[in-house]
Amino acid sequence: MIAMQYSFTLPADYDMSIIDRRIRDKGPLLDGFPRLRFKAYLLARKEDAGFTSAENLYAPFYLWDEPEGIDSFLSGPGFATLTRDFGWPSVQTWLIWQADLGEGLGNARYATRVVRPIAPFSDLAEQRAEAVAAMGAARRQGALAAIAAFDPTKWLLVEFSLWPELPVTTDAMQVYTVGHVSLAGGIAERDPASPRSVNR
Repeated sequence: MIAMQYSFTLPADYDMSIIDRRIRDKGPLLDGFPRLRFKAYLLARKEDAGFTSAENLYAPFYLWDEPEGIDSFLSGPGFATLTRDFGWPSVQTWLIWQADLGEGLGNARYATRVVRPIAPFSDLAEQRAEAVAAMGAARRQGALAAIAAFDPTKWLLVEFSLWPELPVTTDAMQVYTVGHVSLAGGIAERDPASPRSVNR
């Protein structure tokens, strides 16, 4: 499994209802996309109910079963339309240490993401154990999904969670609202996903 995200920073005075409408219209188009476990359509506003973001963001997050899914998506018409409308993004990818997916992913309304550097000569087994433990704690606190992963090219660790309600946040977190969740197998947004935990 591979996690993927790209992010567009939008002007401070950008009409974010444009993003809301885009998600509403285009979100269901990826329901059941081959090799996609889920896509969370994420956005953040500088001023939002319950939390604030430093910037206006449109930043979808994907969990792929296989890398061929990434190629199919990035080579397809949907990504071509995205780049035409917003520009050419840097696409981040992370290898999965653990992906703990609960029921009802379509009920996610918020997401949190923490990205931390991995120092040179770190004990990666220890880093993995700590990240997996943190994601286990997130699930016990009510997260619908908790993913720990790393990028061995830039040496970054990511901890990503989906939530039905706004969790307790820290300054280290980027918080997003979730506009739609596209799920594997064409499962409707209102239907629960099968529980799944994957350790790598």
